[in-house]
Amino acid sequence: MASRTTHPVLGTRALNRATLARQMLLERAPVEAGEAVSRLVGLQAQNVRPPYFQLHARLASFRPAGLAAAMEAREVVRMVTLRSTIHTHTAHDALTLRPLVQAARDREVAQFRKGLGGVDLERLTRRVRDYVEDEPRTMAEIRAELLREWPGADPLGLSVAATRRLALVQVTPRGVWGRSGQVRLTTVERWLGAEAVSAAQERPQGVDDLVLRYLGAFGPASVKDMQVWAGTTRLREAFERLRPELAVFRDPEGVELFDLPGAPRPDEDTPAPPRFLPEFDNLLLSHADRSRVVPPRLKGRSWSGNQAHCTLLVDGFLAGLWRLQDGGGLTVELFDTIGAAQKDRVVAEGERLLAGMTERNGAVRFGSIRG
Repeated sequence: MASRTTHPVLGTRALNRATLARQMLLERAPVEAGEAVSRLVGLQAQNVRPPYFQLHARLASFRPAGLAAAMEAREVVRMVTLRSTIHTHTAHDALTLRPLVQAARDREVAQFRKGLGGVDLERLTRRVRDYVEDEPRTMAEIRAELLREWPGADPLGLSVAATRRLALVQVTPRGVWGRSGQVRLTTVERWLGAEAVSAAQERPQGVDDLVLRYLGAFGPASVKDMQVWAGTTRLREAFERLRPELAVFRDPEGVELFDLPGAPRPDEDTPAPPRFLPEFDNLLLSHADRSRVVPPRLKGRSWSGNQAHCTLLVDGFLAGLWRLQDGGGLTVELFDTIGAAQKDRVVAEGERLLAGMTERNGAVRFGSIRG
């Protein structure tokens, strides 16, 4: 193995372009919604609309109906996985990825042990499974059912135990573009059916597989980067097992980075067109060191309290915020002045977003979105 000091150094712009290439943000990809969801190892879906906007920024011919149809066909689902947040995943990932992060979800339940004294977690798991597989239930219904058996337990603790012990999906019409629906839950196995479960058992996914897929979507990256993305720990061993198969680099601070040998690493001067990303886009959440996308001086500028803003990339880096207006149109707030030609490209990209995602040709204006 080569000396640790001989690994090539990748600067911030080189890391930026490599990550944007994996994320289909240098050039929109000619793939369908389901393939993109798989390639990106899921889309953060804390809110209903962001997955659609994430794909609009990345796919050449995306229309919201494409992802909506995949959801209604149960080819993709919404469920708690990475970082204990809701993600949109393919059916295969829903069945095979969740077990890989289950230990972290179990630790969340342990944090409520004081409020769950006397609660038999195995019995709780069986009871919730039977209840939601009978028909999809709301969280309020699940909690009320559990309180009937354990009236002295912490209601929040019961809710956490139910949603962390079991892999529960939000059934449609929740999450379907143009429709609304209360959050109702059932098990991933019941929702996807025996055929999908059997297919997942034939093609299981291990930790090493997940490391390779993460690097394919977010690399080059460190062990800590992936741990932040997955919301779990103790991944060093998997990286070490895979080291002989991986390319190894260092960032400007000397942190060791891993990558797939054949993955794209474009020249740092490769043009990066403006892109409008929704709140909670995984591009901004999937590395311990986010300076490859967020300039250090802008750290924290895409958040207000615990609420993320929609973000604008210019030249591949965070450059502003944006918001759709209720009456039509789109407002952009730039952090810094940009050139006239770059501003024209921002307007053109904003008009594309309005035409594709709102079906109306509103105006793109520059101003403040924060009151």
